[in-house]
Amino acid sequence: MINYNYIESVKKQFLYYKTIGEKAMEQLEPEQLFKSVNEDTNSIGMIIQHMSGNMLSRWTDFLTSDGEKDWRNRDIEFEETITDKEELMNLWNKGWKCFFDALNSLQPDQLETIIYIRNEGHTVIEAINRQLAHYPYHIGQIVFHAKMLKQTKWNSLSIPKNKSNSYNADKFSEEKSVKNFTDDELKKLQ
Repeated sequence: MINYNYIESVKKQFLYYKTIGEKAMEQLEPEQLFKSVNEDTNSIGMIIQHMSGNMLSRWTDFLTSDGEKDWRNRDIEFEETITDKEELMNLWNKGWKCFFDALNSLQPDQLETIIYIRNEGHTVIEAINRQLAHYPYHIGQIVFHAKMLKQTKWNSLSIPKNKSNSYNADKFSEEKSVKNFTDDELKKLQ
């Protein structure tokens, strides 16, 4: 039961972060997705190319082949190879679909299975946790970059500034319950 709950919990968390990234990008003009603030900063487009490349490499046949595929060219993920928002979002969705398909295929008894990334063994749980740190890290970059690029008022993706007290008051006015924090947060982002 715990392993099943783990799988369901991480799926909700990844969906939450995916949605936050999308809501941040929706606030920008298409050309802003490809803007870098300096030569050492990746554009949102490059971050998406990298995330998608990582997802496709790590999660394609993840139980039977190394997570760093021969066909992946990681270095090109950090070059501006896509300049069209629709093409970029298709790549974003392709990566996430591969990842969620892999999670959805998992059975709880597979979580302790050893898989390899660059010839280093990980349990499936460790590989998922590795990505639970990696993907939100990049989504945080996307959000921060989007906030810097936004020319008009930013629509908050979490608790807005100076609204913590009212947010907490609403939460504490509800009955105690056991649920994933993303259940309510995803509804707000819809």
